[in-house]
Amino acid sequence: MELVIFLAVVVVALVLVAGVGVATRRRRGVDLEPPPGDGPGAGVVELEPEVVELEPEVVEPEPEVVELEPEVVEPEVVELEPEALVRPRFRDRLAKARNRFSGALGSLRGGRIDDSVWEDLEYALLGADVGVKATTEMLDAVRATVAEQRLTEGDELLAALKAEMLRRLGGFDTVLHKSDSAPTIWLLVGVNGVGKTTTAGKLAHRQVGIGDKVMLAAGDTFRAAAAEQLTMWADRTGASIVRGASGGDPSSVVFDAVASAAAQGCDLVIADTAGRLHTKSNLMDELGKVRRVADKGEGSVTEVLLVLDATTGQNGLVQARQFTEAVELTGVVLTKLDGSAKGGIVLAIQSELGIPVKLVGLGETATDLVDFDAAEFVEALFE
Repeated sequence: MELVIFLAVVVVALVLVAGVGVATRRRRGVDLEPPPGDGPGAGVVELEPEVVELEPEVVEPEPEVVELEPEVVEPEVVELEPEALVRPRFRDRLAKARNRFSGALGSLRGGRIDDSVWEDLEYALLGADVGVKATTEMLDAVRATVAEQRLTEGDELLAALKAEMLRRLGGFDTVLHKSDSAPTIWLLVGVNGVGKTTTAGKLAHRQVGIGDKVMLAAGDTFRAAAAEQLTMWADRTGASIVRGASGGDPSSVVFDAVASAAAQGCDLVIADTAGRLHTKSNLMDELGKVRRVADKGEGSVTEVLLVLDATTGQNGLVQARQFTEAVELTGVVLTKLDGSAKGGIVLAIQSELGIPVKLVGLGETATDLVDFDAAEFVEALFE
């Protein structure tokens, strides 16, 4: 009986131990049940593989070093048109006037002197804006030369004409004078549109270039853009400038400019003046006042230059007469002589009014305002 009880206890113990083992394996996720069937795989316990997720190893590649050649940026080159470095030649700039004048004289070259020649010569001179009075006087003088020297060839007649032109253009005082005590004062007069303000700027450029200390006076207070334009010239040339309020008294501007020039030790005052008022009489009265006021301060007025547009022809001669009545002109500045001007206006001015042409404009740049050279001018018309 005791043996039976012992065996029963052993069996119970074994069952308990087996149960504990199964429970343990189940907790570990292992399936203890054998696969169904009686084949070779029967009784084999298949375990599900444990999946272990590993973080991928990050391998940072070494950066590839690429050496780039530095980009060379060429500086932008801005080519500025340089101003002429040499004095322009009359022959080069008077091509249009020469073509008109020489074309009309073509029949005289290589021919003989007869009655028809004188008609051609008169036509050429009038067409060149010499004017009726000056043309008549010149033809009379050339006829006398032909008769006296018994000339017969057309080329000889042209040579006599050139000599007469030189005689009429020569003998004038073309120097721009300065006063004994500084500052010297130069007044520019003329109607609007002839180039007074531009001439003032170019004249300042010229005088600064030879060592003068220049003061510009913006006396054209009635034209809105005149003072601004002259200020640009002052900045460009290194000259000083005095300007007044728009519509102000031109005389006071000129007076202040002279006083300022004296205080600063300037050598020269170049004064632009008004070119248009309500009536012609007002303009002339104003110019007379400017002339008187300019002489009241230090220094003195040595030049009153009439600026004329050469392309206006005989109208320029009319203007010259009007301004001569208002102010005592000392000379003429003839602008735009390189354009469509016919050239003969130079002879008309000097022959009829006795006023010398002192400066001429042969182009647009600052260096194209040059001294008038009578011999070079005449040669340029005939070549």
